[in-house]
Amino acid sequence: MDIDAIHKALANPMRRQILAWLKEPDVYFSEQQHPLNLGVCAGMIDRRAGLSQSTTSAHLAVLVKAGLVTSHRVGQWNYFKRDEALIQAFIDQMQL
Repeated sequence: MDIDAIHKALANPMRRQILAWLKEPDVYFSEQQHPLNLGVCAGMIDRRAGLSQSTTSAHLAVLVKAGLVTSHRVGQWNYFKRDEALIQAFIDQMQL
């Protein structure tokens, strides 16, 4: 676990917002056609964030690099979901 990368990722309010949305994908992305257990399609995150595709992709890349989010490719689409085990390990580490 790269604590510094996680802190960098969490320093940005939009990345924290994306993590919050991904915590409850059925609430925020219920219109997604593919099953949410695959994760949330990057395009759905783009639309909710109201940012350009490239800006949203950059935010997602930082979250993936930090390990907070995993990415899964299906065809031409990338799906993202939280890595709950790593997030919990980070929380536990911070409580020391």
